[in-house]
Amino acid sequence: MEKRRIRMASLIVLGVLLSACVVIGVMYQRDIQAARARIASGSEIAQTACGPIEYATAGEGAPVLVVHGAGGGFDQGLDFGLPLTRLGFRVISMSRFGYLRTPLPEEASPVAQAAAHACLLDALHIERAAVVGMSAGGPSSLQFAIQFPQRTSALVLVVPGAYYPGHGGDANVVGSRTMVFLRDTMLRSDFIFWAAIRFAPATMTRLVLATNPALVATASAEEQSAVALVREHILPVSPRRIGLMNEAKVMMSLERYPLEKISAPTLAISAEDDGYDTYNAARYTVSQIPGARFVGFPSGGHLLVGHTDEVLNAITGFLREHP
Repeated sequence: MEKRRIRMASLIVLGVLLSACVVIGVMYQRDIQAARARIASGSEIAQTACGPIEYATAGEGAPVLVVHGAGGGFDQGLDFGLPLTRLGFRVISMSRFGYLRTPLPEEASPVAQAAAHACLLDALHIERAAVVGMSAGGPSSLQFAIQFPQRTSALVLVVPGAYYPGHGGDANVVGSRTMVFLRDTMLRSDFIFWAAIRFAPATMTRLVLATNPALVATASAEEQSAVALVREHILPVSPRRIGLMNEAKVMMSLERYPLEKISAPTLAISAEDDGYDTYNAARYTVSQIPGARFVGFPSGGHLLVGHTDEVLNAITGFLREHP
C-alpha cells in the first residue's frame, strides 16, 4: 500500500513536470516567433562601398544617426530614436557589424565600423548628420567624429562604452565581464536567454542592463515598460551573437583615442550607479574633447531610469542648438 502511494505521488509529480514543460515550450515558441517576426520587417539592406548594411529610417527633419549598443540592431536604435522622430528629427538606425542582417567583415574594428557609418550615409545621400552613440556604440561614434569631422554636426554619447585611465587590465573596459558572461552562456541559445528574462527579469536587469532592479520597481509604469522592452528586444539573440562576440573583443581591447581632435559639439550623459561604469568613461571623454558638455545623474543605472524626460530634453536641446 505504501509503495502504491509513493508510485502514485511520483506519477503526479512527473505529470506536473511534464505539463509545466509543455506550457513553457508553448510560451517560448510564441515569444520567439513574435521576436523573429519583429526583426524580419521594418528594415532594408543598403549596398554600400563598405558592404551590405541593414538599416531603417523614421521621421522627417535633421538627420540623426543612432548607433546602437551591445545586443542591439536597427530595432534597438529605432526604439531609442522614436521620441526624436516626434520632435522633428529623421532617425537613421543601422545594424552594426555582425548584428542581424549586417555581416561581420574581416576587419571589424571601431575604425572600420565608423567608415561603415559614413558608407551608409553616402548610400542614403546624407552629407552631414548628428551622431548619437549608445553604450557599446560609443567607440565607433567617437571614431566617426575623429575621422569625419566635416560630416559630424554634433556628437551625443549616452552611457558610452569608452576608455578611461586609472584601472588595470580590462577593468577599465565598459561591460567586459558581461560580454564574457553572455558569450559563454546566454548567447548559446535563444531559449536560455528567453528563460532568463522571463523567469528572472530582475537578475537580468541588474546583470545585462546594468541597472538596479530596485530603481525600476519604484519607477513610473511607463519607465517600467521601457525597461521591459529593452530586455525583450534583445530577443532573438542568435542573429546578434556574432556581433556580440565581436563586441566583447572590441570592448576588452579599447585604447585611448585622440579625443582632442574631435571638433564636433559633444554631449555625454551617464549615471554614477551605471553597472558598466560609464560615468567615469563619460567624464574622462568629455574632459578630453574641447568644449564638450557632461550631464550626470547620481542614480539611474545604465538605462538612466527616472531621467527619461531629462535625457530627451538634453539631447533634443543640444541637437537643435547644433543643427
